[in-house]
Amino acid sequence: MDLIQQFEQAVADSKNLVSRPDNETLLQLYSLYKQATEGDLSADPPSNPFDFVAKAKYQAWSSLKGKSKEEAMNEYVGLISKLKN
Repeated sequence: MDLIQQFEQAVADSKNLVSRPDNETLLQLYSLYKQATEGDLSADPPSNPFDFVAKAKYQAWSSLKGKSKEEAMNEYVGLISKLKN
């Protein structure tokens, strides 16, 4: 199975995890998914200073700037695999 198929399977598997991951892990999954599917973040930061969720997501994705899509896919697959076990 090639990397894209593994990634797509991991995305499907993420919806069927036995327990919900903690918020830090969810942010990691979100940022790796966005980096793998869209690449480096190009949007402006959230304008509402009280939208803490949007701010956290922005910072998490922004922290992966420069990471290749393939690296992000590999890390996402590895993290989902770890969460399944």
